[in-house]
Amino acid sequence: MRFLLTSWGSRGDVEPLVGLAVALRDLGAQVRVAVPPDDDFVALLARVGVPLVPLGPTVRSIVVRPAPPTPQDAFRLAPELVAARFETLTAAAEGCDALLATGLMPAGARDVAEHLGIRYVFSVFHLLGLPSRYSAPGHRPGTPSPADETDNRTLWRQDTERVNALYGPALNSHRAALGLPPVDNVRDHVFSDRPWLAADPTLCPSKGRTDLDVLQTGAWILPDDRPLPAEVESFLAAGEPPVYVGFGSMAAYIPKDLARVAIESVRAQGRRVLLARGWADLAPVDDAGDCLAVGEVNQQALFRRVAAVVHHGGAGTTTTASAAGAPQVIVPQIADQPLWAAKVAELGIGVAHDGPTPTTDTLSAALALALTPAVRERAQTAAATIQPDGATVAAKLLLAADSPAVG
Repeated sequence: MRFLLTSWGSRGDVEPLVGLAVALRDLGAQVRVAVPPDDDFVALLARVGVPLVPLGPTVRSIVVRPAPPTPQDAFRLAPELVAARFETLTAAAEGCDALLATGLMPAGARDVAEHLGIRYVFSVFHLLGLPSRYSAPGHRPGTPSPADETDNRTLWRQDTERVNALYGPALNSHRAALGLPPVDNVRDHVFSDRPWLAADPTLCPSKGRTDLDVLQTGAWILPDDRPLPAEVESFLAAGEPPVYVGFGSMAAYIPKDLARVAIESVRAQGRRVLLARGWADLAPVDDAGDCLAVGEVNQQALFRRVAAVVHHGGAGTTTTASAAGAPQVIVPQIADQPLWAAKVAELGIGVAHDGPTPTTDTLSAALALALTPAVRERAQTAAATIQPDGATVAAKLLLAADSPAVG
């Protein structure tokens, strides 16, 4: 069987898809992945030997800017991505048995599958964005809801209107060109009748959290057996376990002095620092030997050997740190990150920083709590509950022609 997997988003939207691709290949399927042509993703797919189909602009070109993307940027990007999906996925999915889409609202993917007459599956890595009578929708560009509106069903209906404004004109224009009828509700059309939730049940329980009938597979984890770089091994061997600090692709969102605040906070706890450069290109503030800046490394191996992980709260980093049994301090910036921070705090396996802009005092206090023996003990106990086989579960569902998860 042949499959096309697609996403447009940061590494947290791409790496799980690569994990699923590898699981499918291990079960005998042919698979290709259509994602943004960022150098990071090209290298990632080359490392595992899965073909990459370039989709749309690079993510870095959108998010690595002095300021976060504006609503105007979103209204320019949305139709561009719709057009890219119709053009790129139509060619890439030819001869495939199914198309699975995730990442930033993949409007156009289901329509390509419909046009080609193949199965379509939509998946998410968290619950933010799935309609729920119990919670309000997250922020989305467009006309905001009235400040005094508190009814969740009304708020979700208004969210539908914002999605339609972003994607509807472009989507229906392309559908019409293929002879397909227009779509009235873009969001629910993309989500399908039964979306998949590729998140660990311990960290992201779904029962009673959304109005949709989701199928939870577990997180899609890409196994990583790469050795750590020699300089990292030497640094780890030179003293007590350091604190890892990394904010992934949050270049446009994190405070400008975050590296200084983080380093000072870690030093205040008498610990050394492993500073991940990330897309913000974080760098040490001095030449002291207690801080090492690193690029992209095997986090699965590294997190087992650090005292704590300070990060932004992306789904992938949270899952990796949890599976490694590492205490966490999450400084959430956007989107689903506050949800992961709250869950880590609720489980007692880490600390949620209050707000996106830490000071040396607030981050040092959060670290002091995360570094206590009680938090480490809970983190290591919880690690045993993280399911490692979510990608295989999802791959087997895709391979099952009569899968009940087809939207």
